[in-house]
Parts: sequence; structure tokens; C-alpha cells
Amino acid sequence: MPFRDRVDAGRRLAERLRHLRGEDVVVLGLPRGGVPVAAEVARALDAPLDVIVVRKLGLPAQPELAMGAVGEGGTLVVNERVVRRAHVGDAEFAEVESRERAEVQRRALRWRGSRSRLSSAGLTALVVDDGIATGSTARAACGVARAHGAARVVLAAPVCSPDTARTLRAEVDEFVCLETPRLFFAVGRYYIDFRPITDDEVAAVLGRTVDRG
Repeated sequence: MPFRDRVDAGRRLAERLRHLRGEDVVVLGLPRGGVPVAAEVARALDAPLDVIVVRKLGLPAQPELAMGAVGEGGTLVVNERVVRRAHVGDAEFAEVESRERAEVQRRALRWRGSRSRLSSAGLTALVVDDGIATGSTARAACGVARAHGAARVVLAAPVCSPDTARTLRAEVDEFVCLETPRLFFAVGRYYIDFRPITDDEVAAVLGRTVDRG
């Protein structure tokens, strides 16, 4: 069943996450499309909302293959197996890391402004996206959330590829998904309205949440 839009998807996803209400939860939306979904979840759970700003570290020769990820606060997650197999040297790794860290800072400032990142240390980090295909970005975000000190990491999305769902369930403490279509197409195929979300819209959603709090 398709979702009308990201607000509809967020409200329906929130119903499946009601068991988290009352826990020490921080809801972390994956920009850009995951933020309006996460906003509905945060509202239903009466939990704080923030973005989780991550950048995958792509191999120099194969940027689409992640050798790690960086997040705010100097967080670094390294896939040592990929680094070893690709024979990535320290200098090469440092160059990619430096470039992506700068992008993390730029995006965090654009979306959050002068507000500080919400801490998830010792809490349940609920990472929310609008849909998951390969899972590479969601996987990076969950790794960064754990590196930030989250006691539990819960990943949630309205729709996900069934193959990806199987692997992700083994990598997080809890995985919640409404739809895992056997014949999976692009995430946008499961929405009636899947228009792109702008940076300004992300900032506005976060701003409204702060004002409401």
C-alpha cells in the first residue's frame, strides 16, 4: 500500500513505534527525506528530534563502496576489512576523511544553525529514514549513533528492500519497517508524493520542533 507522503508515512510508522514511548529516546532523522518522517515519529513519542549528519567515506578508486563513515563531534567509524582489502594508505584515508568532515560541518550548520547537536549518550537512538534501498547510509548513521554513545540503536523506515532488511536486522538492536515488498523498486515508487526535500525544509522542520518544545 503506497504512502500518501512522508507525513503519512511518519504517522503510520509512529504507530509501530509506540512501545518506545516513555523510554529515554532521541529521534534522529536522516536528511533530507527522513526528517519529515522522523518529525511525526518524534511528535507521537513525545521525544526530542534532531538530524543525524553522516558522510560515508568512499574508497578513492570506488567512491560508492564505503570504507567507513564520519559524523559530528569527531566521530569516525572504520570498516577495517574494506580498508585492508583495498590497500588504502593512511594518507589516502586522511584525505577522504578530511573532505567528508568538512561536508558534515557544512551540512550541520545549514540544517541546525547555531543549535547544538542533541546527545544520544546513554539513550535509545531511533534513526529514521523515509525508505531504505541498499542500506549504506542507514548503516553508516547507525554506526555513528552507536559511536556517539547510544545505549541502544533502533532503525525505522516505512519501506525497505527485503534483502537489505535481513542484513540490517542483524546490525541494530531493533529494526522496524512497515513494508518489505518482495519485488522492491526505488523508494519513491511507494509514495504518491515523493517530491525532493530542500535544505530549507529540513531546517524549518527542526526549527518548529524546537519552538514547540
